[in-house]
Amino acid sequence: MKPGIKVLLILIFNFLLLTSDGSTLHYKGIFNKTNETNFIHIDSIPFQNNQLLNFNSYFILLGQNLKQEFTKPFHFTKKDWGNFGKYAVITIALSFADEPVQQAALRLRNRNTALNIISKGVTNFGGINEIFTVAGIGAYGLITGNNKLVNTTLLSSQAYIVSGAMATVLKLLSGRTRPSYYPPGVEAEPRFLGPFHKSLNDANGSHENSSFPSGHSTVAFAVAAVFASEYKDNPVVPVIAYSAASLISISRITENKHWVTDVFSGAVLGYISGKLVVKNYHRLKKYSSVAQKKDLISFKLNYSFGHLEPGIVYQFR
Repeated sequence: MKPGIKVLLILIFNFLLLTSDGSTLHYKGIFNKTNETNFIHIDSIPFQNNQLLNFNSYFILLGQNLKQEFTKPFHFTKKDWGNFGKYAVITIALSFADEPVQQAALRLRNRNTALNIISKGVTNFGGINEIFTVAGIGAYGLITGNNKLVNTTLLSSQAYIVSGAMATVLKLLSGRTRPSYYPPGVEAEPRFLGPFHKSLNDANGSHENSSFPSGHSTVAFAVAAVFASEYKDNPVVPVIAYSAASLISISRITENKHWVTDVFSGAVLGYISGKLVVKNYHRLKKYSSVAQKKDLISFKLNYSFGHLEPGIVYQFR
């Protein structure tokens, strides 16, 4: 299934959850005509007892997450560059295993029919079925009144969208050939063709120069990172989440769809994206709660005499 259809399914499910209950951040549009001035006021209502995310809070978080995801490389700290250096060293080292592992995986599949069935089932679970699984978890939380589970599901959908968007851009920029592009008898080579090379398609119309990074690995680890972070007090959840993501990632190699470095890079990107979503969510919870306990700070955007005038309103309590 194409990424656009997957994102559409996620948004449809989120619509059902977001319209069910709850209120977290509230946008209040006020049109006052005083001295030819229009006011747009944004109020912040605090999170209490795991209130459900609503439309406004969901898309505020989503927009912030997307912005940070794509602009982070321009704001790297010394620590970030150090971590990137470690990632680069590991990726370069793993690149020497790309072809040997791919060839070994093919030989293993050719000798084991059961592995073919299991591999295909696992990789499909990481595609469209992953969306249905997460949706089922969210629906269960909604039915049982478990707001934390519903919120975690909504956050995981954000991680899916954010990480998937970044992975799509990297695929377009790298233009790396998939191992499945090469016909039987021809040794596969992990070549980077770049963003300007013509699109290579297989018989099913799938892009064959979109290997880096693995999209399945990216979104699987993004979702896993959200559930593992939100339920870190329960050691079983992180084990299940990361184990499922790892199996999905390995299946992309046994299915001859990705190289080792594709899977590793996707896992790293997904993990970072999931952690980013959780971090921003808890930061918003913290700041909105502090604002409620102390004084209220809100944002006001005025349109006056042909130009915008942003401002901050500080309300004493």
